[in-house]
Amino acid sequence: MLTIGQVASYAGVTVRTVRHYHQIGLLPEPERDRSGYRSYDVAAVVRLIRIRTLADAGVPLARVQQLLDAAPEEFADAVEEIDQGLRAEMRRLRENRRRIARLAAGESLALPQSVLDYLRRLRGLGLDEQYIELERDAWIMVAARAPDQIDAVIAMKQRELDDPDTVKLYLLINEGVHWSADDPRIVEIVDVLERVVRRAVDAGEQGDEALDQSFVDLMDRTVVESSPAGARVMALLEERGWKGWTRIEQVPPR
Repeated sequence: MLTIGQVASYAGVTVRTVRHYHQIGLLPEPERDRSGYRSYDVAAVVRLIRIRTLADAGVPLARVQQLLDAAPEEFADAVEEIDQGLRAEMRRLRENRRRIARLAAGESLALPQSVLDYLRRLRGLGLDEQYIELERDAWIMVAARAPDQIDAVIAMKQRELDDPDTVKLYLLINEGVHWSADDPRIVEIVDVLERVVRRAVDAGEQGDEALDQSFVDLMDRTVVESSPAGARVMALLEERGWKGWTRIEQVPPR
């Protein structure tokens, strides 16, 4: 007869593990002898080895009992099911590793490649990193809110950058982040923005229905809070018959 220490040693586990298997019902707990010690037989070692083998293979302990008591055909079906689950978990872990590997790139963690390319193009215009971060954070929210539409929206933004007025607008906004609300140069931002918006309206390209109004309102508030000039720009736009920033719409002039 064997002691609990010997059984654990033969099966390649710890005594604590054997006791745990007793507690959860995987390994029957033998009666104590007259001296108060538990005595194990070879069958206990074999069962413990089978338990350990299944557990090491990734079988949840909750399923081990079912497999130990299963008929051959049922055992094969259960193992196949577990194997499919393990393959799915491996795919998930591989994807997680790819995402973690992208952490070093910072912004790439939550953005599709189309947005990364767009931000790279903005950097090429000479925009400050502070402004790039504002754009990045906005696009992170848009990509999360409308993942199916983000590539199409960015494609439109890329086309807009072919327009010299749009490039000028970005350069002005890049500087305007640091302006006070009463800076006279804000009027130039509004002038250029109005030209860009009017052309978009005339071309039938104005308006983005991918985002709901509550989200648009949130984005507009972010613009206002990000720079003292933001609220002034939107106020001047409204005086000229336009409303909003994320989705600029024509309204009756005041």
